[in-house]
Amino acid sequence: MVFTVIVPIFFLLALGYFSVNFQLLTKEQVNAVGAFVIKIALPALFFQSLAAKDLHEIWYPEYFLVYSGVTFILYAAAFFIVSHYFKNDRSQSSVLSLGAAMSNTGLIGTAVLSLLLGQKAMTYTSLVVIIESVLLIPAVLILAELGNSQKASFAQILQSTVVTLLKNPLFMGVMLGIACAIFQIHIPKQLDQVLALLGQTASPLALFSIGGGIVGLTLKYVNLQSFYLVISSNLIMPLLMFLGLNYLTNVSQEMVYAGTLIAALPMPTIFAMLGQAYGLNEKTLTPLLMSTILGFIVVSVLISVWWA
Repeated sequence: MVFTVIVPIFFLLALGYFSVNFQLLTKEQVNAVGAFVIKIALPALFFQSLAAKDLHEIWYPEYFLVYSGVTFILYAAAFFIVSHYFKNDRSQSSVLSLGAAMSNTGLIGTAVLSLLLGQKAMTYTSLVVIIESVLLIPAVLILAELGNSQKASFAQILQSTVVTLLKNPLFMGVMLGIACAIFQIHIPKQLDQVLALLGQTASPLALFSIGGGIVGLTLKYVNLQSFYLVISSNLIMPLLMFLGLNYLTNVSQEMVYAGTLIAALPMPTIFAMLGQAYGLNEKTLTPLLMSTILGFIVVSVLISVWWA
């Protein structure tokens, strides 16, 4: 099991990396592959997988609460540390703190867990996508905008955040899939087959695009702040998640492992995107690259220990 999962992961990452490095594809073309995955393939995969289940098969409140709790504890701690000890302003701190408390659940998490658990992976990753999309990202955007010097009202910021959320295909795929599960709406067979075919492309293309996206990233901002964000994201978060799920809930051992594995994943690409938007390009790209390296090492170790 270990080699059947880890080897394809690293092979696809390497294939993406060398495809760009040897100029078989450009960085822009690989970014387009990543956009296809996040905007079409993954939403189709989540929608098709969740719509085929009953609500009790996809809703685990204990898992949801523990994951939410750990996420926001780490985010709040990071916000305090990054603003008080590393002297960033409120907008910068709100974005930088995201790196300490969020994993690349959509792209990497879905790909890795699908190889390990098949269709069951969608249950675990979908709940985390809801936490990140509905709770964490909107909170980050609101805090970042409130910290800006621009005079936008809270109502305008909230409205803009809600519109952004509703335009997110991954979020809408998850929510529509859950709605179908709640109201027992069955997808027509022909549409289900199309969604299944699209969903099958998500995992390999996601890993390929991540590998290609690494090309050109450099470690220009290696400092104590970057180390703190990476340690929080790839070591402290999975540790707290494991302890919380294992000792505070009655969920299955598989769910404990899945939640911990998701928490150990590298930082999300949206961390770098927000960093660029708020003038923190190098401050986010460097920890993102460090987290990508450490995250895959930690994930490989966990898979070797738990799925040997």
